[in-house]
Amino acid sequence: MLGLAAFRWIWTRESQREIQEVKAQYKIDISTIKSEMEIKYRETLTDRRRAAATLELELEKERQRVKGYKQAMVSQSHQLMKERKQLHEEREALEEEKQRLVKSGAAGAVLHHALEREDNRSQRANATLEELEYQLLERQNAYCSLIQPRDQRLEMEKNMLIKVVKDPVLAELDLESDLKDVFKRDTHCADLLNMDKRKNGSLMWVYLKYWQLQVTVQKHKRAEGAILGGKIQSHTK
Repeated sequence: MLGLAAFRWIWTRESQREIQEVKAQYKIDISTIKSEMEIKYRETLTDRRRAAATLELELEKERQRVKGYKQAMVSQSHQLMKERKQLHEEREALEEEKQRLVKSGAAGAVLHHALEREDNRSQRANATLEELEYQLLERQNAYCSLIQPRDQRLEMEKNMLIKVVKDPVLAELDLESDLKDVFKRDTHCADLLNMDKRKNGSLMWVYLKYWQLQVTVQKHKRAEGAILGGKIQSHTK
């Protein structure tokens, strides 16, 4: 009995010692794991903060770029509106001059003939501008499309530039630089569900109105030139 009791005492003592060792090792392991996790957490947090700072910097750069673009668009639009107003004033002045000449008798016949000739010319110009408007609609639709290849849009732009240079009617309007400006700056697209192509584009519509007004002003200027030329010829005979 004494031997059994001694064995139990020794076994219990050894068991407690082993348990204490296991507990101590467990605490060490937990402390090590906790320390490693804290280090990884700090490293991850640092990386996240660094990435966030980089993204914020890129976002600010993009914001400034967009701001600059908007300012350029506003400035360009103001300039175009100013030129449009000037052309409108010139048109009104020419219209007043036309009415004065019509009332002057003999000059009225000259004016009528000149305007009739220029009407045909301006009609051809407006018809050509309508074709160009359709092409711009298709180009802007291609720009806004998520599936249409970029090469197709570039081919459209190339063909339009060739047309405005080689077409004698459009060549007088000097549209090449205006078109390049549209291709470079007009990035306006309606929402993704939009089915109306005319809702795309912004700067292109300003230019189209400007070109149409140019055609009208040139028509009256040429008519006026024809009348003045007729007067000079009649005076020199």
